[in-house]
Amino acid sequence: MKKVLIALLPLMFAMPLAGQGAPPQTAGNQPYTIEYYYKVQWGHQQEFLQLFLKNHYPLLQKIVESGRMLSVKIESPAYHTTEDGRWDYRVTIKFKNSTVATTANPEEEALIKQLWPDQETYKSEERRRFEILLAHWDLPVTEITPGKK
Repeated sequence: MKKVLIALLPLMFAMPLAGQGAPPQTAGNQPYTIEYYYKVQWGHQQEFLQLFLKNHYPLLQKIVESGRMLSVKIESPAYHTTEDGRWDYRVTIKFKNSTVATTANPEEEALIKQLWPDQETYKSEERRRFEILLAHWDLPVTEITPGKK
């Protein structure tokens, strides 16, 4: 009996979670939004932002120009939070649809070489950007605000 209870324990905790959470993102050719959160080592926030704006933001802008992405927004919180909930930068990207959001961009490598001909410097600076990063997470979000009647 004890073995059966131990075997069923994970299922008992998982079942209530199945009905929770936000509704799924829209399907088909509807825009798909993902928030990317960055938590940086204390004292390195400005360095991270400078590297991000130099070595990643221009790529995001090019992808917006191509139509794969509809918009890119970069934000920082106005006030601090607890350390466990802290994030320094949020980048919200609205993709054309869920397919382009979840598949590799076949043009990305060519765009990177075009934007940064000095690949050695680019790779070194990108390595540094991730060295000072404590955490990074991606959060697909669904707008559930009711429409106007």
